[in-house]
Amino acid sequence: MSRNLFAGYPASSTDEAVSPDGRLRDGYAVLEPALQQLGMAGLTAAATALATERKARGVTVGSWSDGRQTVRPFPLDPVPRVVPAAEWSRVAAGVEQRHRALTAFLADAYRAAGRRRGDVDRTPEVVRAGVLPEWAVAHSPGRHPDAVGQAWPGQPRAAVAAVDVLRTATGDWVAAADHLRVPAGLGYALANRDSARAALPGLYDVAPADPWDAVPALRAGLAATAPPGCPGSPRIAVLTAGESDNAWFEHRLLADALGAPLARAADVWPRLDGGVEVSVGGVRYPVDVLYRRFDDGMLGAFRTPIGQSLDMLLTEAVRSGRLGLANVPGNELADDTATYAWVPAMIRFYLREEPLIGSVPTWVLADEAQWAQVRDRLHELVIKPVAGYGGRGTVFGPSCSAAELASLQAEVAAAPYRFVAQEPVESTTVPTLVDGALEPRRVDLRVFSVAGPEGTAQALRAPLTRVALGERPGVSGAGRGSKDTWLLG
Repeated sequence: MSRNLFAGYPASSTDEAVSPDGRLRDGYAVLEPALQQLGMAGLTAAATALATERKARGVTVGSWSDGRQTVRPFPLDPVPRVVPAAEWSRVAAGVEQRHRALTAFLADAYRAAGRRRGDVDRTPEVVRAGVLPEWAVAHSPGRHPDAVGQAWPGQPRAAVAAVDVLRTATGDWVAAADHLRVPAGLGYALANRDSARAALPGLYDVAPADPWDAVPALRAGLAATAPPGCPGSPRIAVLTAGESDNAWFEHRLLADALGAPLARAADVWPRLDGGVEVSVGGVRYPVDVLYRRFDDGMLGAFRTPIGQSLDMLLTEAVRSGRLGLANVPGNELADDTATYAWVPAMIRFYLREEPLIGSVPTWVLADEAQWAQVRDRLHELVIKPVAGYGGRGTVFGPSCSAAELASLQAEVAAAPYRFVAQEPVESTTVPTLVDGALEPRRVDLRVFSVAGPEGTAQALRAPLTRVALGERPGVSGAGRGSKDTWLLG
């Protein structure tokens, strides 16, 4: 196989699948018989079948620019990514640890009536201990004071979370970003397995973990956000902004997977007991948990059928003890790029543990000393806006021209508090079919987790591998696709 399918493949020491001498590494050996039988012609045919199947199913992602939405297919590469059992265990434990620490941070930062009832000092414990500067919490653009009343007492504010992790050339795993607002991608991981199994049936004679087995854990995590007085089994609905949302396909898939109604703002009605119900297809369903799938800032912009803002209706239902929101608004405080820099310190403070996976070296430029350290290094670093959720506005310094660097330097110097700087991280590559040939392309892994009782968390065995289809990192328009992720053992 190595002499055929990977003849001429430019493998390096950072490739997860192929060694520099052209041999498949141990973790990928399980793929050898099927890939050998397929050959390049079979892989190319499979890629065509995948594209056709996903187009028919509407597996798309969207993006907004200048007030216009662009919807494009979300490609799936035919060569899976393999994550061995020992590495998955390490990653899962690290993701769960970050989820637990950030859950504790959100509870601390949004503690109603200060630290304790009657406490004059309302400063969060993490600030009082000197772990975070006060401005990082009190003056963060991600803090939403009204969000205090949008969770019932003791509710984990991030029922579902995700972490983007990278495997480095040394074999270490590092967390690149946390997602606690509206983590997206789980539905695409489920769709990837369906698509790959349909187009490559022979490959699945080997049985990697089925991501669909994670759905009951997701459902249980959502059900746990129902208010304490909820009678019987919690009734869940998925709340979406509709076709205008970039992950509209995923919303529909997850609603089907959960057996839950999919509702828009115009479908949400108040109940006489203070709760809410959703109207779908002319039928009204009482709801105890709303799996909220659009951004915090949109809650006030949408109106319910009675003319009330969606934000106000949901807040009143939560305060009445009739509704749980997953996730609670206000979690932007925990996943912006500035907060990311302090997560290792939060793990030590809240959990009394050492971080299980590393973080990317990060400078918060609102701190004058940190800004001074990197002022002359922007050409070497990745610059991210604090408010640039989802990677928006990220600039990869090494890819900038002299003119672009001069503009970047001026923009950051004018308002350094708006940015963080990070060391570039070279992630590993995996063989990817590009223009009829296998080429190494960089990958990351988005790992999802759900909050459990008493501050616990559980990583879902349904991660999403994303692959950069362009050759160079940080280049706009390079494109991104995905791979089916195999968890073995």
